[in-house]
Amino acid sequence: MTPSIPSITLPAKDPLLTRAGWSAFIVSLLLVCALAPVLNLMVPETNMFHMSTYAVALLGKIMCYAIVALAMDLIWGYTGILSLGHGLFFALGGYAMGMYLMRQIGRDGNYKSDLPDFMVFLDWKALPWHWTFSDSFVATLFLIVLVPGVVAFVFGYFAFRSRIKGVYFSIITQAMTFAAMLLFFRNETGFGGNNGFTDFKRILDTPIATPTMRMGLFVITGLTLLGFFLFARWLVRSKFGRVLQAIRDAETRVMFSGYNPIGYKLTIWTLSAVMCGIAGALYVPQVGIINPSEMSPANSIEMAIWAAVGGRATLVGPILGAFIVNGAKSWLTVAYPEYWLYFLGMLFIAVTLFLPNGVVGLVKKLRKGGEK
Repeated sequence: MTPSIPSITLPAKDPLLTRAGWSAFIVSLLLVCALAPVLNLMVPETNMFHMSTYAVALLGKIMCYAIVALAMDLIWGYTGILSLGHGLFFALGGYAMGMYLMRQIGRDGNYKSDLPDFMVFLDWKALPWHWTFSDSFVATLFLIVLVPGVVAFVFGYFAFRSRIKGVYFSIITQAMTFAAMLLFFRNETGFGGNNGFTDFKRILDTPIATPTMRMGLFVITGLTLLGFFLFARWLVRSKFGRVLQAIRDAETRVMFSGYNPIGYKLTIWTLSAVMCGIAGALYVPQVGIINPSEMSPANSIEMAIWAAVGGRATLVGPILGAFIVNGAKSWLTVAYPEYWLYFLGMLFIAVTLFLPNGVVGLVKKLRKGGEK
């Protein structure tokens, strides 16, 4: 008689979010989609609960930065790849949107021309070839994804195949961003030179400066951030995400286990760049300007600081770090502008020495201590 084979019960897969996590997510959704619009559009300006236009623009900008911090966490926190060049992908998405917004100005510019004002000033007679699809919103949406994605894919393909890693990879990404910044500073490239793009009037033929449009951009940015968070949460808990974490911890062992790290690293690198490009596209209409300074090495370093301050490999941490650092920056650059960079440097040093797991790590440590 054939002996029966005992059945094996596999452990149940953990839910995407805990009950507390879903509660926090729903609260965040309500804050973005319901409370903020009501406080800004319906509560009178004289009321103490009114949400000012400045607050809407500031929070919208910081949410764009939070998307970038989330993208940074995927490659640095979960894959162990420190990029000091993500400012390039952020700016490429911003420039793709900025080109569309410049075309939307039409003849309302200072020179009453179909060409953007800076082209008229430089005596250009026609749009350059890379502006061909800039008058189409649908084409712009594709370019926001494709341009950062293709640039990241090409760069990552050669870098990862050459097995460049560690500090060398970080230096190369910073050099790439700096080279792109110098290129965009040149007037002949057709990107507005030092001044970049500004003075936007409309988006989808709707005035961009109206409270309704500003709030609409705010809500879209918040929904994008929450959507990317859920996607990132699903990704890092999948088999793909577990391989990424294995690459971070012991890439050589991953190779001996039969996995090719190059494909995984290239995929998450490209995905992270696309997220930054989308964040840049949402940033430009809310801030009202895009120029080559967005590609400066300092900006890319700041992005890494957001992730470090909040806590790498936590997803929530980098988002929190983006709000903490940029909230402090917004206040300090007004109250004590000469001390802002010193504060940022001291913050990064303090986190590195005393909070290696960031703010989220500190909270978890305190919670465990309270339970004892």
